[in-house]
Amino acid sequence: MDPAALLVVVAAVVLGGVLQRTSGMGTGMVVSPTFVLLVGPVAGVLLTNVTTVVSALFLTLAMRADIDWSRFARIAPTIVLGSVPAALLVIAVDVGWLEVIIGAALLLALAVTYLTPRLPDLGGAAAPTAGVVGGFLNTAVGVAAPAMLIYAHATRWAQHTFAATLQPIFLTMGTVSVLTKVVAGASPAPSTGSPWPLVVAAVAAVPLGVVVGGRVARVVSPRTSRRTAVVVVLVGATATLVRGVLAVLPG
Repeated sequence: MDPAALLVVVAAVVLGGVLQRTSGMGTGMVVSPTFVLLVGPVAGVLLTNVTTVVSALFLTLAMRADIDWSRFARIAPTIVLGSVPAALLVIAVDVGWLEVIIGAALLLALAVTYLTPRLPDLGGAAAPTAGVVGGFLNTAVGVAAPAMLIYAHATRWAQHTFAATLQPIFLTMGTVSVLTKVVAGASPAPSTGSPWPLVVAAVAAVPLGVVVGGRVARVVSPRTSRRTAVVVVLVGATATLVRGVLAVLPG
């Protein structure tokens, strides 16, 4: 593995960890387009899922005092209902078209996440839908944050408990996504799906991102963190979309 690629992986994971710690989300949105560009759409999203699991595990422990477990229990059971069709989509779609889908979905997710208008209060009925949609997006493109943000807006979820509760939700989504794709044959197992140096670099960078994120959260606002994420996602998603379109064009 090219040392420059390893450096990019570490930088993406650390930045994602900082954003995750300061605003509750960000790891998937930053690392997904980065990994997809480095190792392709299938292995890239799988590696994103693995990284999300490790990151969310650390942050679940760090933020456990503010987790709303009752809210988690209303969302978690439906995650697998979205994950299974997403795994089948990964099996059915050509690599080029998968890059088109991932790039377009990330750009749409970016727009939805940061341009969502004020929604009517949907109450507890929105939780199962958030689980299904989040599970689908996490398995297909490695990014479930837009579904959760819309749910948070619709239910007037307070930021501090929202950021904390997202961690066990992302932990569950990442685990379900990996298991679903491996069992369905939608992606190779993590041990064979990506170059080992890349896997080790991504996982090893997670604690660094969490530690740095904890310090950054004291001095940097969530708004500033999100603006940084916008630039990273916009560049990566656009490059992925363009590469996918070039791959599927005839001739």
